Amino acid sequence: MNARTEGPLAFVADHMDGSIPCQAPPRRGKGMRRHGFSRCSRGVSALPRPRYGRGMQTATITALGHLGDGVADTPGGPVHVPFALPGEVVRGIIADGRMDGAEVIEPSPDRVAPPCPQFGVCGGCTVQHGSDAFVARWKADLVVRALAARGLGAEIAGVETSPPLSRRRAVLAARRTRDGVAVGFHARGSDRIVAIDGCRVLHPRLADARAVIGTLAARGGLLPGVLRAQVTLTDTGLDIDVTGGRPLDAVLRVDLAAIAAVPDIARLTWAGELVVQARAPRVRFGRAAVTPPPAAFLQPTAEGEAALVAAVRRTLGPARRIVDLFAGCGTFTLPLAEVAEVRAVEGEAAMLAALDQGWRRAEGLRRVVTETRDLFRRPLLPPEVKGVEAVVLDPPRAGARDQVRALGTTQVPRIAYVSCNPASFARDARILVDAGYRMGPVTVVDQFRWSAHVELVAPFTR
Repeated sequence: MNARTEGPLAFVADHMDGSIPCQAPPRRGKGMRRHGFSRCSRGVSALPRPRYGRGMQTATITALGHLGDGVADTPGGPVHVPFALPGEVVRGIIADGRMDGAEVIEPSPDRVAPPCPQFGVCGGCTVQHGSDAFVARWKADLVVRALAARGLGAEIAGVETSPPLSRRRAVLAARRTRDGVAVGFHARGSDRIVAIDGCRVLHPRLADARAVIGTLAARGGLLPGVLRAQVTLTDTGLDIDVTGGRPLDAVLRVDLAAIAAVPDIARLTWAGELVVQARAPRVRFGRAAVTPPPAAFLQPTAEGEAALVAAVRRTLGPARRIVDLFAGCGTFTLPLAEVAEVRAVEGEAAMLAALDQGWRRAEGLRRVVTETRDLFRRPLLPPEVKGVEAVVLDPPRAGARDQVRALGTTQVPRIAYVSCNPASFARDARILVDAGYRMGPVTVVDQFRWSAHVELVAPFTR
């Protein structure tokens, strides 16, 4: 969608943060050589310095692709231009359908100075050069376009964007080098690890964990391999699960336990095996406190989780008999159990066990029944949801085509579909609509700020 588009997505203008757009042509600036960016008079352009020479071409960006690259229509076909925005005029060398290292000749009014010094080098964020209002419009448009490709119109109820410094779950990479240990995220399109000093996404306590992860890699990493540490911020401290390191033996176990003996680490596991637990890592879902298994799925931000739960509750309304499919550790099950009986179905037994223990320890919740079941191989069938008043569906990125087909043959009055992939959601939504369900306004939830990822909740009613 063009950044200036008016219409049903104009509501996102309320999300503007007052950033000053870059409206002057870029010029070279002192101190920008390290990251290869050009500086303009009102900020830093998100484009690497152009490669001057023969074959330079000029193009106008007409859209932003689903991965965050600008797209220009040229006589030779579409050209992808990283870090460009719709409406901008750019110049560079086109090779294999791409214009890398382009120069912005005419910047968009939606262009802002990227807040992170690593932007353009680190592969984590792709659209920090766009204003908050623009990014919200783009993410809503990703959903609209995915549904339109399936012949479905969509009303967007709103865009809920998590604030900076709110990511409570991330995977950090670490590699031993001749000079020490590199800890951070992978560079864009590379296996090189970039330090994340000044990261505007991670919660500060996750960023502070880099020192410990570096020490873990120095002691337990393999050369030339990459050690991966999934770090989760829980209510009781950091939960760290490490993979890609040396096999755990008695000596390494003692060394790792000593490294992890710092106040903010609640639990350290090495390839899923417990090394040390100072206290149980707890996460609250409504009134219940749950201890997830190592590396278990958790919504990336507390704010995003709250937005998803609120949208699901609005969809289900007064329902008192609910089935939660792909229930995980209880993100939706346990808050819903405050007012309804819930049957939680999930393929991972360890996550269901954590959910069940959290429910049993909590007070004031209604009955929760758990069932370990691979819903891809054995979707719930119509007789199994007879009398159910509502279903929550929160599948992985692949969606839940077979389960949705089965639900389409039932009389369940309400379905709340939670998705992290607009394409698979649109496919499943088409199935439900063809089966007689009506899709209501879609709530877009942006927990992966400045990236191409988008989540949503949509209501379906009979």
